[in-house]
Amino acid sequence: MRLNRELEEQMARLFRQNKIVGGLYSSYGQEAISVGAAYALGPGDWIAPMIRNIGALLVRGFPPRDVLTQHMARYTSPTQGKDGTSHFGDLKVRHVVSPTSMLGDLIPVMTGIAMAGRYLGQKIVAMTWIGDGGTSTGAFHEGLNLAAVQKAPFVLVIENNQWAYSTPVRRQSRLRDLADIASAYGIESAIVDGNDVVAVERTTREAVAHARAGNGPVLIEAKTMRMRGHAQHDGAEYVPKEMLELWKKRDPLDRYEKFLSENKLWDVDTKKEIDSRIAREIQVDVEFAENSPFPPPELAEQGVYCEGCHTVEAVWKRPKEEVMPPRSSVKAEWQLRAPLVNPESGTVARRHEQLKPSRPGVASSNSAGNGLRPVVAGRVAAKTKPGKKSSRTPVPAKAGR
Repeated sequence: MRLNRELEEQMARLFRQNKIVGGLYSSYGQEAISVGAAYALGPGDWIAPMIRNIGALLVRGFPPRDVLTQHMARYTSPTQGKDGTSHFGDLKVRHVVSPTSMLGDLIPVMTGIAMAGRYLGQKIVAMTWIGDGGTSTGAFHEGLNLAAVQKAPFVLVIENNQWAYSTPVRRQSRLRDLADIASAYGIESAIVDGNDVVAVERTTREAVAHARAGNGPVLIEAKTMRMRGHAQHDGAEYVPKEMLELWKKRDPLDRYEKFLSENKLWDVDTKKEIDSRIAREIQVDVEFAENSPFPPPELAEQGVYCEGCHTVEAVWKRPKEEVMPPRSSVKAEWQLRAPLVNPESGTVARRHEQLKPSRPGVASSNSAGNGLRPVVAGRVAAKTKPGKKSSRTPVPAKAGR
């Protein structure tokens, strides 16, 4: 997380020097979500970061110089200077899908990757992030519904930083908790303190295990705060100052450093050595980026279309016969399982009569026992009136809070 923050602070200085040619979107105060979630995945799993997920790129092994040269549009960048933002990835080694500017569109894309991995027998999980504003897009809902119906091994992290550019989340959704969206699609969900990297990693790891086991997708809402403007050009004067002060006290780096100290996982000398190493690495990579050339003009006509520049080939981890006729053949007919009309009374069946396990031993969407709590996990019990039983399960405090 410290590397994530120091790298972005350096990029902000370069932006003010007119050395960053594209947009710059800070994740200041949100680093725990990118870093913690990325660490919960295995090396073969797939991610699709968004503009505030530079931390996930660093976890996946991209060096700071790749991020710097990319934003400075240098020829040595992953896109050879053709893009000035975070639109780059690595499909071969790191399994990183490039971000897109169309919010929500990565959800159906990553659902497709999750389904393809399952088809090929790869046992992978696919994950992407989305902001609170992006939950209002059509692609968000279409993609999440597809993932739910197909029981795709997919994890979606909503970074609820409370602002969609200058619109507060309460003006775009009536939901107190965006995790409640999951109940509309019959999938599991969890709420986590997005400024607690230990809690984020643990919650995401549980979600990944749930999805990998074939239990379907999981929606995680990470509650946090956008501590800078939408981008460098945005002063965010519309954000109440007392709101920023409140969340400043919950800084994820300060909290994690306190956690490390209290648990005797590091000391002053270790912290000093880490900070020095990060400073040296960033300085070397900034010099590399500044001394790198811009792309030559003739590069503009290259790479527009793929003409044998790379090979696209499926990586099978299971016998192909398992997904080919006759072993994959099924009868083209459906079985009546949970009729909407009660055959005895002729009345419409209630929801609890319709939601039944599809087979013995498999929990339905409103039952527990899978490590994640029913419908919404990780949520603190709501206050209830005397004599009224709460519908939410209290959650024990997590380490690092």
